[in-house]
Amino acid sequence: MNITLSIDDRVVAEARRIASERGTSLNQLVRDFLADLTRTDDPEVVIAELEELWAKENYRSEGPWTREELHDDGRS
Repeated sequence: MNITLSIDDRVVAEARRIASERGTSLNQLVRDFLADLTRTDDPEVVIAELEELWAKENYRSEGPWTREELHDDGRS
């Protein structure tokens, strides 16, 4: 959806500078901000997001591990 906003020129200039430093666009900064603002911590939503991420990536363990390997704190 496209929207029109009225924002002070100084604010836009500074936001564009920040976006450039982050390697992104002002448009993406605004999208990310609004997404974070409206993010929900509803467990069902979080689970759905994780399932979507897992479907996109290949997460494989290098196991199987022994009980000792699982509980090794690296100090031995």
